[in-house]
Amino acid sequence: MHETKEINALFHLLDDPDQEVFDTVSSKILLFGKEIIPNLEHLWENTLDEHIQERIELLIHRVHYMDLQELFTDWASVDSPDLMKGAILSARYQFPELSPAPIIAEIERIKRNIWLELNNYLTPLEQINVLNSMIYNYFGLKGEEISYQRKNQFFINQVVEAKKGNPITNGIIYQSLCAMLDLPVYAVNIPRQFILAYYDSFYDFSEPANDDFRILFFIDPIQGQIYTQQDVETYFKRVSVHPLPSYYRPQSNKRIIQLLLEELGKCFQSDKDQYKYNELLNLGQIVQP
Repeated sequence: MHETKEINALFHLLDDPDQEVFDTVSSKILLFGKEIIPNLEHLWENTLDEHIQERIELLIHRVHYMDLQELFTDWASVDSPDLMKGAILSARYQFPELSPAPIIAEIERIKRNIWLELNNYLTPLEQINVLNSMIYNYFGLKGEEISYQRKNQFFINQVVEAKKGNPITNGIIYQSLCAMLDLPVYAVNIPRQFILAYYDSFYDFSEPANDDFRILFFIDPIQGQIYTQQDVETYFKRVSVHPLPSYYRPQSNKRIIQLLLEELGKCFQSDKDQYKYNELLNLGQIVQP
């Protein structure tokens, strides 16, 4: 953006010690939107004062965050938004310049390899065995339980690059591939777990919620392990949870991304990062089903 007298005047006030002045200046700078970012980056490069650099960094973050709010609003405005796109938007919170192309290309490559091995004569269990072989052996995806000290495992770009995620991000990759291959696999609402289920038919999320479906088996996205209905019922007994029909209901893509944002927020609970926690919860509210 061409620097005007107004922009220069606002930039000169960024070092004002009065917080109210800084807040007013910030609000006016934010009105310029993404176009002001190159100017702010140039100013940062030519500023020696670390305190002012921190203020500039915060302003750049706020501009990106405002843009991300709009992108999530658009994403959530359709009935069944794309799950992988939602995960990529979530990663843009930390990596605002992230290009989706390499991620999409890698997922497409895995999908093509799976598709070549599938045919109409395979049972659902045999289909999932093909997926597991390609995802965990050929592609080499690994998984670990959720840890808020490993926030990189919440960002889909880093998961695809490092081939190591947590149940949510691995599950997003798994379910996205199933959607591309027309397999009725969805995340379920099992308490304290993120687990997938192979249903006997596709679920229409545009219709009112109903429990008229049957689950054939469950899939742990950490490493693709298969669980039966009996396994899940045993789990409920072990954790002293009374099973409810809603626990077996498919979760919408909006709910999965909301969960991803909420869990990512828990990686930022120090006093210094409290604003990030609040911002991520706010993004989760934007996509709430």
